[in-house]
Order: sequence, then structure tokens, then C-alpha cells
Amino acid sequence: MSRSLRVRGFPALATSYAINELGDNLGVIALAILVLNRTGSALAVTLLFVAGKFLPALAAPGLTAGLDHRRVSRVLPSLYALEAGAFVALAALAGRHAFWLPAVVAFAFADGLLALTARGLSRGAIAAVLGPAGALRDGNALINVVFAVMSAAGPVLAGFIVHEWGVPTALWLDAGSFLAVALLLVASARSLPEPEVGPRESWRARVRDGLEYVRGHETVGRLIAGEAVAILFFTLIIPIEVVYAKETLNSTSLGFGVLIASWGVGILIGSGLFARSRGRSLRTLVLVSTAAIGAGYAVMAVAPVLLIACIGSVLGGTGNGVQWVAVMTALQEAVEDEYQARAAGLLESAAAAVPGIGYIVGGVLTALVSPRLAYAVSAVGVAVVVVLWARRPIVPDRVKV
Repeated sequence: MSRSLRVRGFPALATSYAINELGDNLGVIALAILVLNRTGSALAVTLLFVAGKFLPALAAPGLTAGLDHRRVSRVLPSLYALEAGAFVALAALAGRHAFWLPAVVAFAFADGLLALTARGLSRGAIAAVLGPAGALRDGNALINVVFAVMSAAGPVLAGFIVHEWGVPTALWLDAGSFLAVALLLVASARSLPEPEVGPRESWRARVRDGLEYVRGHETVGRLIAGEAVAILFFTLIIPIEVVYAKETLNSTSLGFGVLIASWGVGILIGSGLFARSRGRSLRTLVLVSTAAIGAGYAVMAVAPVLLIACIGSVLGGTGNGVQWVAVMTALQEAVEDEYQARAAGLLESAAAAVPGIGYIVGGVLTALVSPRLAYAVSAVGVAVVVVLWARRPIVPDRVKV
């Protein structure tokens, strides 16, 4: 993976992507605590997540399409500077007498939109700098490991900071981190890729062109659509894990924590496996890792005790540690340079929007029958995606891996 760090422009882009993920997790936890403490309403917290996660996923592909032909060295720093501004406003609203839920929700939406757009543009820029150097897979492996660490560190760091110094401090630190990234990208401007200047197009035309490209591509549309369905089944069990651990398995709060940690251990294992998988077929990696997640859920659906459930969780987490990065790498290697940001942004947005549906389905299945049914449905749904992907190509023949 160190080979990718020698490619001009990649270290700054990788750092910005990692801090974006850390800041996203830090902000979500801090804001959830803020809203719950100020309102005492679970519905208000739900509104926060809808505004900060689901709605931005619907709008981000359009904003990405409107910006992906502009200079990366200007657009990305601007997006991060605006994110810093959003968190400054949120920190001010977190004051004891300044809280106003509609404003918090509005700025949470703005932050979510900026974050998703920055991810899509970053993925496009990363492909542009690493692709010609033949280091795309190495760079994605590095980002995958960092992403796993940041995903785990963000909530823990947020909880610690909020506990020790309060929500406003966490939000001010978040603002500072995004401002630091903006300055880093400004300092690295000369090493960042710039898009080729083409004919001027309207925003709607660029969105329409991107969607038509994805639909018409021999594999890209199938890959994104399949991943969206897979993510629905991946996330179906998230809201009911605590019920599964404490009621179905008759475990304790500690047991629930161990179950969640087991999945995290698996993600770290999977990240390491992908980093060592250079030369293996991306199609095989996508299929096997997706199947591993389904197999993990199947084990958990029938697990009689916590230990067996944790084994299934490690198996599923290992697949998780490979699956997303393998899909993203396959997408980047299949897509033409002009459409990199739009295609990656569409996949990132699908990954942000679809879980909302999965949460509802998982909750309903658990309420009607049991958590075991939710895990079983997830396992079967993932298996169907694997079968459909296996029957038709998801990586173009011309792509060399």
C-alpha cells in the first residue's frame, strides 16, 4: 500500500477522505446527543438522521455532477471550508440558550450534502491520480484500512469528547478539522488532478448524461444497482442487534458490546486481506466477500449462544472489510475518467440512502416475528444478489486486475 503514497497528490486526497469520515462520525454522534438532550424526543433524533443522511443522499449526485468538471484544487477546499462553516454554526446552536431544532436540522442537511459530494469528487480525483500510475487498487486498500479505523474511532472519540468537555467542544473540533483539510488541499493544489475542459453543459444535462452513462454501461449500472440492494440487506439488522443480543440470546449489555466489536474485528481482518489480495480477480473478491456477509448473517440467524453469534459476526465483518472497497475499485476501473466522480458519487449516495429502508424492514420483521427472521431474510437477500451477480458480468473483460 505504501506504493500509492508515493504518487503525487494521493497523500493529500487520502488524508482529506479519512478526516471527512472521522468528522462525519464525530458530528453525527455529537449532534444525536445534543438533540436528544435538548428535546428528549426520539422522533427529533430520527428527523436529524433523515435530514443528515437520507435527504443528502438524494441531492448529492446532482451537486456532484454540477461540480465534477470544475477544478478539484478549488472545489474540494471550498466544500471542506463550507463544512467547517456548517459546524461553526452547529457549535453556536449547541449553546444552552441558542438551540433551535429547525436550524440544527438544516445545517445537518447542509453538512451531509457537502460531505457526500466531497466523497464523490475525492473518489474521482483519487482514480485520476492513481489510475495512470497503476496504483488504484493499492490506494483503495490503504483508504479501506484507514476508513475502518476512522469508522471505529469516530464514535468513541465523540463519546469521550462529549463526556469530558461537552457537545459544543466536539462540534468546534469538527469545524477545525474540516478547516485544516481545506488548508491542506489548498497547499497541495499543484499536485491535484484537473479535469479536461469540455463543452459547457447545464447542470441538468450533466446529471442526465451521468445517469444515462451508468444505465448504458455494460457492467456499471448492474454493479451499482446490485450494491444498493445488497446494502439494504446488509443494514436490515442494524436497528435490531441490541434486541437480538439481549433478548434472543439472553445476553447482557456487555455481550451486546462484544457482538458489535466482533464485527469490527472482522472488518479489520477483511481490510488486511484486501490489502494482500493484489493480483486476484476483483469479480471473485466481490462475490466471495458478499457471500461471506450473507453467510455470517445465516450463522447469526441460527446461533444458539453468543459465542456462535460472535463467530458469525466476525465472518460477516471480514466480508464487509473486503466487499465495499472491492466494489468501489471495480467501479473505478470500469468507468471512463470523465464520469469517475459522478459514478462514485452515485454509489456513495446509494450507500447513504438505502439503509433507511433496511432499518424499517428489519424493525418490522423483528416486531412481527423475531430478530432471527430479520437475520435470515438478510442472509437470503444477500445470497440472491450473489447469484444474480455471478450469472452476469460485473467487471468488464477489458479491465485488468
